[in-house]
Amino acid sequence: MTDSHPTSAALIGVDQLKPPSWAEVDQQVAASGTWQMVRALPAAIALVLRLAWSTSPLRTCLVAAAQLASGCSTAFGLFATAQVLSSLLAEGPTPERVLNSLPAIAAVSALFLASTALDHAVQATQSALVPLVRAVAQDELNVAVSAVPLLAWDDAAFQELARQGGARGITSLEVSVRLVGAVTASLVRLIAAVVTTSLFSIWLLPALLISAAADAGAAMRAAKIGYSSFLNMVQRRLQLHVAENLVVARDVSTERHALGLQEPLLSEHRRITADVTAQAIRAEHRKSAVQLLGDLLSGAGLGLAFVILGLLLYAGLMPLALAGTAVVALRTASSALSTTMVSINQLYEHSFYLRFYQQFLREARTRRGNPGTIDAPPDPATIRFEGVSFAYPGAETPALRDIDLTIQRGEVIALVGRNGSGKTTLGKLLTGLYPPTTGTVTWDEVDLATARPHTIHNRIALIAQDPAQWPMTAENNIRIGRLDHHSDSHQSWTTALRESGADDVINTLPRGADTMLSRQFQDGVDLSGGQWQRLSIARGIYRHDASVLIADEPTAALDAEAEARVFAGLQHATRSANNGRNRTTIIVTHRLANICHADRIVVLDHGRIAECGTHEQLLAKRGLYYELYTLQASAYEQLANPSAQVDRSRTPPCSAS
Repeated sequence: MTDSHPTSAALIGVDQLKPPSWAEVDQQVAASGTWQMVRALPAAIALVLRLAWSTSPLRTCLVAAAQLASGCSTAFGLFATAQVLSSLLAEGPTPERVLNSLPAIAAVSALFLASTALDHAVQATQSALVPLVRAVAQDELNVAVSAVPLLAWDDAAFQELARQGGARGITSLEVSVRLVGAVTASLVRLIAAVVTTSLFSIWLLPALLISAAADAGAAMRAAKIGYSSFLNMVQRRLQLHVAENLVVARDVSTERHALGLQEPLLSEHRRITADVTAQAIRAEHRKSAVQLLGDLLSGAGLGLAFVILGLLLYAGLMPLALAGTAVVALRTASSALSTTMVSINQLYEHSFYLRFYQQFLREARTRRGNPGTIDAPPDPATIRFEGVSFAYPGAETPALRDIDLTIQRGEVIALVGRNGSGKTTLGKLLTGLYPPTTGTVTWDEVDLATARPHTIHNRIALIAQDPAQWPMTAENNIRIGRLDHHSDSHQSWTTALRESGADDVINTLPRGADTMLSRQFQDGVDLSGGQWQRLSIARGIYRHDASVLIADEPTAALDAEAEARVFAGLQHATRSANNGRNRTTIIVTHRLANICHADRIVVLDHGRIAECGTHEQLLAKRGLYYELYTLQASAYEQLANPSAQVDRSRTPPCSAS
């Protein structure tokens, strides 16, 4: 590699990436103490139990009963073991005593077999319960999300909450169902073993607690080291992800090869990987040291237990027969306590994301908005804006201010203006997708804020600037525009293809309209931006019974020939759609030459209506529209004749549409 590609400093700026906000969750986990963990658990456990019970009361009861029975079998097994050892060792084993102890031996075997069977029953029942709980929780989340209005997704804080409470919350819930079961089972075993050990001798409890506390403490400390290491490497792993993506990403592959960036990007990846690896090794060494110390202390506790047992035997305070059972009980209690503490630690970690899940559901319900009390007019004769202003969440400056506008049925209205002037936002207000911050938007005197949303959306057709790329067949990408078409479906399909130019797209596909439009599927294909836009236009035209059509930059990715065809198709669809009645059409565009024949042109500037009129009227005013139009016209004339001097006082003719 030459010196022209220095690698000592960050090549792609990843060193400036900040840790994501959700890392604060893990920071709380790493900094928390045991009692803080215990206090935070009830709400998480209550959520898990509520969802489990609402999903399947029978399975929930079966899991609880099996866990309780498993713990009881552990206790009974310890007592039965004591009886067997007493029979065999009280005065020395003899054939007669062995025969007499056979029922007790059989009872011990049966209890341990029952405990094993119950453990498998718990696992089987819980394995069936977990996916059911996940499905119920996901459906609850989906229902809440589906009722959230579009404007909520423009709020960055809500988007982050959705990510936290959605994917992370559902995953943590699934894990927590298992953890609650593990905590319950280990607690039952712990209580059984501790009670049994105490009955044998109260003096064994200190040794039990020392051993178990050492195990649990080491496990918790190791977990905290892991969390802290994760926090320290969140930023670096994010950087590593960015670097890895640039090495293999398709969207930069052309320039990656053309500019010879393979080696510099590999060097960048190696630089970050070396740092991440070194930090991971240091964390593992610390965890190993903590776990070694815990094992030594636990071993010391067990050694103390044997010393106490020896002293009890020496002093004649415990029969030899019970000593062996006491050791078994001691080990059972120690293992159960260690498992309980580790499970509680993990459950505490996931409880943060469970709270995000609950918080997201509450926030989604709060943002659900007004469900409406009346139906919107199916074919409004008049759409009116009165004193309308609108500001996006968190924005200091309104996107629209003091909008007064009246649109009559059948009009073709063009919204034009510089980038950021509010054209797209006005279209979303007109269709009820956004509510105005102040003022009213009415259809035939019906305030859209009081109308049932589905009655508004059922009467609109939307052609988006960045159309959705649905991972389905080409046919369904168009038919999804109106899934309930039946009687005239073929005619609507043919018209939509012809007037949008989507027929040219489908004719190039390997399986025609049945081609899957996604590389996620075998034999699926990708489309260009212009091809996706044609399908989006076809989708809007296919929704021919909609009384209002919004076309937002419908030809931004099309060539001049396709653009002219689309605008002609939109004009024809405007006059022939809506069951024979003229459709109201709103076109948002920068291509001013294609809107000369619009009934009215509304010019927006910094969120306000600057001008309004026909093409000829606005040119005569020589205002903002005249400036924008002549700039575009002069650019085309310069391209056609570079040596010509453009006379900007001369108005170029409109292109045929």
